[in-house]
Amino acid sequence: MSSKPFAITLDVGTSLANRTGSWRTLRPVYVNRLPPCNAKCPAGEQCQAWLYHAESGDYRHAWEKIVEDNPFPACMGRVCYHTCESACNRGELDESVGINAVERFLGDHALENGWSFKKPETKSGKRVLVVGAGPAGLSAAYHLARMGHEVCVRDGAKAAGGMMRYGIPAYRLPRERLDEDIRAVLGAGDIEVRTGCDVQTDEMRTLVDEFDAVYVAVGAQGGKTLSIEGADAAGVMSAVDVLEAIGDEQYP
Repeated sequence: MSSKPFAITLDVGTSLANRTGSWRTLRPVYVNRLPPCNAKCPAGEQCQAWLYHAESGDYRHAWEKIVEDNPFPACMGRVCYHTCESACNRGELDESVGINAVERFLGDHALENGWSFKKPETKSGKRVLVVGAGPAGLSAAYHLARMGHEVCVRDGAKAAGGMMRYGIPAYRLPRERLDEDIRAVLGAGDIEVRTGCDVQTDEMRTLVDEFDAVYVAVGAQGGKTLSIEGADAAGVMSAVDVLEAIGDEQYP
């Protein structure tokens, strides 16, 4: 008599009987992943979320969703190299969604309509020093201010903006639009900006005692030089120096 309890000659419970495999006893688990555009955004924006509002015509909510992460949509919409679009799944069907152009529209639309950031309802009583008034420093000040902190920004340049002002030509990023974006950021809370004051290393020791926290955002404005003879000769300038001279209107 056969030792098998059933007519089939396979071992009890074998996956060969029903061709399913061991996963038949497992329960499906929902895995939450970032949309491709979100994952590739250098500013960490929730592109899919604000595009949904923009598509439905709710531009105010679309703008509010952007500025949860990035307070400079008008600037970003002009200078970003939009890696989100290269990752867009729509490109496999016809062409990628024009995410960068939509962001520029929303940033301009907000400025033209006078939309302002919501100020915090309560203050934390904390003071934070931000060294550097470039995109990193101003963004940090913006997010800190929205948390209710008092923020003091110091920068050695004549005007705030960092490499947005001194590294990007005006034809690409008009200074009027940049200034409007900066003014909007400064209105997000208790933010004070002092330009023309170069914070030295030895001064930092004193400043640390005056503030509850210090955020250093000095940027990366140093230009690269070639390791060849004459690279440091008079009149030889790095690309960053040229862009800064143009941005500072030293050259026509």
